[in-house]
Amino acid sequence: MLKPLGENIVLKMIEAEETTKSGILLATNNKEKSQIGEVVAIGDKEEKIKVKDKVVVNKYAGTSIEYLDVEYYIFNSKDILAIVE
Repeated sequence: MLKPLGENIVLKMIEAEETTKSGILLATNNKEKSQIGEVVAIGDKEEKIKVKDKVVVNKYAGTSIEYLDVEYYIFNSKDILAIVE
C-alpha cells in the first residue's frame, strides 16, 4: 500500500454521476472529474482527517498515480476543502 509522507493524503476518487439531475445520460468524455474521494492512507503529520473519511478536494490539485491497477490521487492536506458527513 502507498504510505504518504508528512501532511500528504492518498485518496481513491468516488465516480461522478453519469446522469444529470434531469436524467440525461452523459458521455464518458463529458463527465467532470469528481471532487469527492475516500481517504485510503494519511501521512504521519495529519491529525484532522482519518482513513475512510470522504472529503472534498480542490479541483486543480493533486497528483494521480496508478498502483496495482488502481488509480489513486495524492493531495496535500491544504488541498482538502471539507469532510463529507
